Amino acid sequence: MIRSLLIALSQSNAFRRFVVAFPLSRRVSRRFVAGERLAEGLAAVQRLNQRGLLATFDLLGENVHSADHAIAAANDYIQILNAIAERHLCSNISLKLTQMGLAVDAELCVNNLRRILAQARRHGNFVRLDMEGSVYTQRTLDIYDRLRAEGFDNTGVVIQAYLYRSEDDIRRLAECGAKVRLCKGAYAEPPSIAFPSKADVDANYHRLVEIMWSEQALAKGAVAALATHDEQIIRWAKDEAARRGIAKDRFEFQMLYGIRAQRQAQLAAEGHRFRVYVPFGAQWYPYFMRRLAERPANMIFLIRNLFRSS
Repeated sequence: MIRSLLIALSQSNAFRRFVVAFPLSRRVSRRFVAGERLAEGLAAVQRLNQRGLLATFDLLGENVHSADHAIAAANDYIQILNAIAERHLCSNISLKLTQMGLAVDAELCVNNLRRILAQARRHGNFVRLDMEGSVYTQRTLDIYDRLRAEGFDNTGVVIQAYLYRSEDDIRRLAECGAKVRLCKGAYAEPPSIAFPSKADVDANYHRLVEIMWSEQALAKGAVAALATHDEQIIRWAKDEAARRGIAKDRFEFQMLYGIRAQRQAQLAAEGHRFRVYVPFGAQWYPYFMRRLAERPANMIFLIRNLFRSS
């Protein structure tokens, strides 16, 4: 019930205005958000790289409702790619299609993505197409397929384990040698399209990894990025990769900025490729609320800080 409430509040403009105006909220959000300015994000990535961790930049923002805002967001991502190259950082980028204008006009979105992918290719970099709510799942996959068909092989996509459809999606993506980030899913979805229990989501996550790690998928060049903070899944994945003889550089673990930092460093020290998802930007509120909704420990962290400041 608390998770559903927090996710609903993440979409409330009135509650957004209240939280964003509250100085403590900004300070507490820094647990999960690298900052509001690009310079802060770049500094966070540099610190991660110095600890042997890879990164993926995410400029926070979604559901833009004008072509001008979508074009501006695309321009910001091109600036980010240039800054990564200039500073020789080990980081790629991740973006949401609604931020690129998908809800405004599909062709606007595709054109913005082409510009970003072309610039990323000039720098030898990679672009992950993030997954949003289920209303955008098929449209995101269609655009991913279209860009791949146009020769943009420097892009990957995200599949959410809580959706029933994900097994079919991952089988098709594995067959074409896709680079896929596997996550559990952070949006409110009805039981008609998503597994309602954690146990079922976890079991489906295992199935999706096994498909990506099949001999056929690996031969096609499929690469799985396991985005999870779940210790049981991490241990299972390590054991399963060893059992199948899959080298540590043939896949990667991913976690969110500010969560389980010691475990991130430990996995990297063990020789695993490890990437930290680094969000930054002024539009931090929806992301922050979804992080609170995902894990009770995050909410406890917020409450403790509220009491400390009182």
